[in-house]
Amino acid sequence: MSFTRTKLLIACTLAGSFALTACSNSNNDDKKQNTLTASAPATGEASNLSERNAQQRLIKTLEQHFKTAGINAKIVDVKATEVPNLYWINLEGMSSVYATSDGKFLIQGDVIRLGDKQLHNVSENLQAAANKKHLASLKTEDLLVYPAQGKTKHVIYVFTDASCPYCHKLHEHIPEITAKGIEVRYIAWPRGEQFMPAMESVWCSADRRAAFDQAIAGAQLPPATCKNPVREQYQLGLNMGVNGTPAIYNTEGVYLGGYLSPEELDKRLNN
Repeated sequence: MSFTRTKLLIACTLAGSFALTACSNSNNDDKKQNTLTASAPATGEASNLSERNAQQRLIKTLEQHFKTAGINAKIVDVKATEVPNLYWINLEGMSSVYATSDGKFLIQGDVIRLGDKQLHNVSENLQAAANKKHLASLKTEDLLVYPAQGKTKHVIYVFTDASCPYCHKLHEHIPEITAKGIEVRYIAWPRGEQFMPAMESVWCSADRRAAFDQAIAGAQLPPATCKNPVREQYQLGLNMGVNGTPAIYNTEGVYLGGYLSPEELDKRLNN
């Protein structure tokens, strides 16, 4: 891969491989100016100071390299991983990446730990912790909620777009999903600016469920006339690394997948 191509991938999406169970994001938004912050270290108290200093050095180094390469990225979190000299870098509006402790190398994609029967993504817990905070900040009244039938066993958050065929497929299974005791909370995530008006119209409707059904069917909804959270929810998805719909998360911030059948979803929630 050439440097130019790598730079383009970082500047645009920094996305990992995209499973064929979701509709991709058609936007290519400009990124905000760099504002870099460090998180508290993840290791024990005795090593907190040295770890914090290492993070600060890494941030400064990455900031310089980004500036030199013309990469307009904002680092919102930096944490050490279980891999020696490898840090997890959370970038605003992009998928997270890894960086070596000297700041000379960025690694896109997953880092997998071997040795167990199941493969383990070393960033899963780090990303999930950040996602959990994002999801907890949402107000229920700003979402499109389908309560569980009977006792609520699980709650899932789904980034969705009325124009996405995989979202349509998932939506068809809402009665089956809620029958399993799963509450579904839709978060608006139009995959491009051209899809923004339809989702804003849904969120401004007195009956969001009926409006969403109409939008899925291709109906032209009245223009949005209210203050709505659609753009804020879109930005939230970018901050979590969402790059397509549907994107399903549990309340702990763990990414469960794109489109899942009711049986697959129930299995993942109960693992």
